[in-house]
This record gives sequence, C-alpha cells and structure tokens, in this order.
Amino acid sequence: MLSPIEIFCCYARKDQPLLQQLKNHLMPLQWQELIRIWSDTDINAGDEWEESINEHLESAEIILLLISSDFMASPYCYSKEMRRAMQRHEQKEARVIPILLRPTYWKGAPFEKLQFLPTNAKPITDRTWTEDEALYDVVEQIGAAVKTVRLTRALTEARKLVNEQRYEEALILCEQAIG
Repeated sequence: MLSPIEIFCCYARKDQPLLQQLKNHLMPLQWQELIRIWSDTDINAGDEWEESINEHLESAEIILLLISSDFMASPYCYSKEMRRAMQRHEQKEARVIPILLRPTYWKGAPFEKLQFLPTNAKPITDRTWTEDEALYDVVEQIGAAVKTVRLTRALTEARKLVNEQRYEEALILCEQAIG
C-alpha cells in the first residue's frame, strides 16, 4: 500500500487564514489518504518548533510556497525554508509548487522558474474570481502533481520488488498508483 504524500506548507504568519482555507480545500485528498498536509500550525505544545519544521521540510515530497509580500519579507520563510526547499527541488528530492496568494513582486526569486499556481500566476485574492474558485484551481493542479509523485514513487518501489522477483507485489503496487 502506498503511503500518503507529505505536503509541507511554507508561509508567512500573516497568511495563516489563507493557509487554513487551502488546507480545507485539500482535505478531500487527505481523506482519500493520498496526502498528509503539514505546517507549523501542527506543532504540539512542548515540541521544539525549529526541529519539527526541519524534520518535515526534509521529509516532504511536495513543498508549497505560499507567496505574498509578507512571505518575501520574512527572513525565515525566504532565506531558510524557501532556500532549502529549492535545494531539495533541484536535487529532485521534492517538488516545489509556488502559490501566489496576493499580488506580490517575485521576479528574480529562486522559484521564478517554476510553474506558479493558480493558473496564469493570478493571485488567489484577485478580484476576477472568488477565493473558493482560485483554491479549487490550486487543489485541482496539486491533485495532478500528487498523482505524478505517487506514480513515480510506485514505479521506483515496483522496480525494487521486480529485482527481488516479487512480481505480484510489484503489480499490486502499480495498480494502486494508477487506480
């Protein structure tokens, strides 16, 4: 059985209401056990917050950068979390997806070369659509990325099983990833 894809949310504190809306829209994927969403709001009392963040930043297969002027101004988000996320992306250890929350100048940023969400890099708060419409667009595309990551993971694991001559298990794994 394929385990859920861990999604790490990197955001500025001021954008926490939009983070919560995004998490709400992603819940159907979580209920289907396709993903497990994580952000610093999931840190428990008494946990070492920086250790928890680093642990999840390192284990996530998809990293969402929630872009706003507050994100761009945050030394922690921009210099620490985003830089590590981009390193992992470049090493093909994780997929980074920038999501434009509010109109923000992002030209020249390390993530500039990546495909932004929502469609056409139109901010979630743009007046030409409702937040729900924008978040639906975002989640639809994250869902497609999740399927790609799951299939890639399943094929890698299936190859190992085939090498061990465990053909039936490899087939079941591939069927789970496709289905």
